Amino acid sequence: MERKNFIRSLMIGAISTPVIIEACKKSSISDGSSTNGSGTANGTAGTNGTCAVAPTETEGPFPTKVPASYVRSDITDGRSGYKMTTKITIGNLNNSCAGLAGAIVDIWHCDAEGNYSEYGGSGMQSTNYQSVHFLRGRQTTDANGLVTFTSIFPGWYSGRATHIHVHVYTAGGASLNVTQIAFPEGTGTALALVNGYAKGMTGYTYNNADNVFSDDSAGIEIAKVTGTLAAGFELIFKVNVKA
Repeated sequence: MERKNFIRSLMIGAISTPVIIEACKKSSISDGSSTNGSGTANGTAGTNGTCAVAPTETEGPFPTKVPASYVRSDITDGRSGYKMTTKITIGNLNNSCAGLAGAIVDIWHCDAEGNYSEYGGSGMQSTNYQSVHFLRGRQTTDANGLVTFTSIFPGWYSGRATHIHVHVYTAGGASLNVTQIAFPEGTGTALALVNGYAKGMTGYTYNNADNVFSDDSAGIEIAKVTGTLAAGFELIFKVNVKA
């Protein structure tokens, strides 16, 4: 755990001192490279959706700079990629994980090429996207604790598995939890169908070698993802917080 925290601290400091964290996948996990780009994602996931607290993870190194400015459900902003609908439910651990209404939820993730908006021009991300704000958004949960975002399937970048960042706040703006969402891996999953977009999966870091997800043996951070390349994908995830 100390090593994991040390690596996270390096990533948070990467904006001023660029650090690329490389990791190797285990050979026992399929990278989906044999897929022909067709088929249906099987939606395999871990134990997410049970009444377990969402692990706290780092916001960095690319958090949204002014999240309150991006209250919207469609966060695509013209980025190319396979359509993905993200449905996140916020549960209240103090109420048997029932849906928490009125919570503020921010999400952000990289584009198909592995780049983040609001950053760039450095060793961590050479392409400069400092003046744009794609794939970032904020919504307030409904009576069932649900928020829905329209986006694209995220790409990947060196040292990290495919992921989505989530920050949950109270209605008054107090932080409840910062976490990250992982994707199911292996033959027949959405990750295998997308196959890393144009860059493929060579050099990809899988969940069990990722510095954030490697200790998630129960699969709490793994979402359910279903769909096809043609019709798009649907991601379902639950974040339980103490509210």
